[in-house]
Amino acid sequence: MIVCPNCNHPNPDGAVQCEACYTPLPATTNCPSCGATVQADAAFCGQCGYNLHSAGVPHVHNPAVVTVTPDVPVEVPPLVSPDPLLELLQPDALGISGYTSSHPPESSLPATEVAAPPEMPVAKSSPPEPAPNIAAQPIISIQSIPTPPPLEPAPAPEAEVQEPAAPAPTATVARTQLQQVTGRLIHVQSDRLIELPQNLSVIHIGKPNDRIPPDIDVSGFPNSEIVSRIHADIRVEGDAHYVEDVGSSNGTYINNLPLLPGNRHRLRPGDRISLGKGDLMTFLFQLA
Repeated sequence: MIVCPNCNHPNPDGAVQCEACYTPLPATTNCPSCGATVQADAAFCGQCGYNLHSAGVPHVHNPAVVTVTPDVPVEVPPLVSPDPLLELLQPDALGISGYTSSHPPESSLPATEVAAPPEMPVAKSSPPEPAPNIAAQPIISIQSIPTPPPLEPAPAPEAEVQEPAAPAPTATVARTQLQQVTGRLIHVQSDRLIELPQNLSVIHIGKPNDRIPPDIDVSGFPNSEIVSRIHADIRVEGDAHYVEDVGSSNGTYINNLPLLPGNRHRLRPGDRISLGKGDLMTFLFQLA
């Protein structure tokens, strides 16, 4: 099998070019030692390492390489004469007791002349101090310790019985009644304030007559001649106030828009009520 060097495609033995990329394949031969397929220009076999250039010589696998040292005489360099300066540097010159080159060694001198080295004082070791006597502590048995009695739970406090709340005093009701919203009218032309009666559910607006006396008499205001004797009513329903025309001659206008007879309009703070045409008799509605 020949492997393509370009795409690594395995090709059968004897192929000239690659089956995959058509690259020319190198020529191959067999190793004379192990028979493996190798390239013709290879120097060694990739399987056994045989030298392919040595034709006809069988490859022998050496178990180990033995290194042999040749018998070559070793040349020893000649001795070098000592430096004369080294002879001057003797032990006596350096302050060391001994001998010089002009004196014999100490072994040749009499025993009395050999200076003995000074003895170094030896430190005497003090005897070890005895260990202090520690009084043995008495062993207390765990079984001899009395077990404390279990704690009794504290009695739960008795639940307090809450008394029913007392009814609200009548002063609260009276205070609510005092804070009731009331309406009032402000005459624009004279800046006069008119409080609406609180005990009436229907308040008649007009001028004195024998049929329905007015609750708000406008006969004393300027331009009262355009107001009918029975002109309009204000009805009170809870906190709401409604105004309606009851058949006046010149009509009733709310915010400059006519209020048809039979219809009513819920008043809001700031509404403008005009009795008659021309905005000559005008009132502003407010809440207090």
